Amino acid sequence: MATAGRQKFEGQVVLITGASAGIGAALAREFAREGAHTVLVARRVERIEALAAELTAGGHRSVAVGGDVTRDGDIEGAVDLARREFGRLDVAVANAGILVRGQILTLTLDDYRKQLETNTFGALRTIMAALTALQETRGRIVLIGSLIGMVSIPGGTPYCMSKFALNGLSDGLCHELAPYEISVTHVISGFVDTEIYANAPLRRPPNKWIALTPDQAARRIVAAAYRRKRSLILPWLTKMAVFMQRHFPWVVYLAINRAFRKATRLREAEAAAQAAKG
Repeated sequence: MATAGRQKFEGQVVLITGASAGIGAALAREFAREGAHTVLVARRVERIEALAAELTAGGHRSVAVGGDVTRDGDIEGAVDLARREFGRLDVAVANAGILVRGQILTLTLDDYRKQLETNTFGALRTIMAALTALQETRGRIVLIGSLIGMVSIPGGTPYCMSKFALNGLSDGLCHELAPYEISVTHVISGFVDTEIYANAPLRRPPNKWIALTPDQAARRIVAAAYRRKRSLILPWLTKMAVFMQRHFPWVVYLAINRAFRKATRLREAEAAAQAAKG
């Protein structure tokens, strides 16, 4: 355990994908507050460069690397940079993700491929690129999952599939990597208010007592990574939903079915109203 006044990740090096906004940017700031140097990876280079400058000015060096988790070689290059600049890598956070929404009648195979390539294979690329460096430091892997990787919902099956896959990946890797003293922390979060929903807005944003801010989520994720927890479910409502799915799946099914039917009727009524106006 950390002693009083000692930062949890003092002198360690953390690589974060999808660090340009949302949970990724909040994690970068939180790891820096806990003494870490950071390697920030994202497609929006101007954002991570500004964040890296902010963190470096705060006393913990940070470097920005433009990269795409769907492209072979980008994450390997970021890991190589971390080892050149800092001599080590202690934590790899697979956070990069996108959200593809829609029902299967309106989606294509390419929509599903795009979702899985980013959220699933992007996480796998991050892990595989970092493994050698993490073996040297007995490091940590953090996978950012989702409640709807446990409880699937209509209209979001591409995203649900991509996050369901992380369950199997994280559970198996916990055992495979234990002999190398590398921990795997799987984060299962409910709604976190980030930009990922900007292109697919919810009909009704969740109440503030349900949603987490990125900073709130980041504090809990960093603490869980430090303790090498196998999983972190947040907030409390997500824990309740996972419990219900495991023990009373028929209740969850009925609740989702009812909500979906209600949303469908509302969309049909709105479409009819628009057609009448036209």
